[in-house]
Amino acid sequence: MLRNVFGGSTEQKVIDNIKKHIQILFSASGCFKKGLEDWDKDQMYCVADLEREGDSIRREIISTIYEGAFLPFLRTNICRFVEIVDEAFDVLKDASFEFEHLGPTKLDKEIREDCIKIADINQQMCDMLMIAFDTLFNKGDLREKTLAIRIYEKKVDDMKFDLISKLRKKEVKDFWEGRILSDFISYLTHISDVIEDASDYLHIMNLSMR
Repeated sequence: MLRNVFGGSTEQKVIDNIKKHIQILFSASGCFKKGLEDWDKDQMYCVADLEREGDSIRREIISTIYEGAFLPFLRTNICRFVEIVDEAFDVLKDASFEFEHLGPTKLDKEIREDCIKIADINQQMCDMLMIAFDTLFNKGDLREKTLAIRIYEKKVDDMKFDLISKLRKKEVKDFWEGRILSDFISYLTHISDVIEDASDYLHIMNLSMR
């Protein structure tokens, strides 16, 4: 849809960079999931590297928009969408940072498996966000894509409550071990909330162009 209305090279540059931004988030989510599966901290360092790359793309997108890309009534919503995607990077990086302070023994098998499932859902949500963004340029039904993202988010919410229940029964050595574990789970389960917020802004952008 956007391509039909805004076919300028400047607008296309922004669109391509937003796609790249989301793709980098997808890759970072994949690194995080792989790091959790293999208990590989090097994969978590990859998350931080990709977050910096994503931040560079975000600055370029915002700069290009305020140099004149898109009509003024669209700029705020597009910028807000990009900022929310960037927030997902930040939360993912925070989760990877907390992971660095966790030892394998601090996540028992059942909790770790749940965390891996959540990380997998988060990555699927990134993929669906890309599909939803592409839908803006075509005649597809955006509602189906945003609904799928909401379903994913609801699933993570349900798993979060179950995880919290399990964590309450887990013994920890001291305050900081409990705090690190709690923060890790909090960041991990918050990523889906942020991606859902981003998908909501796609819907707002879609409505604003009617």
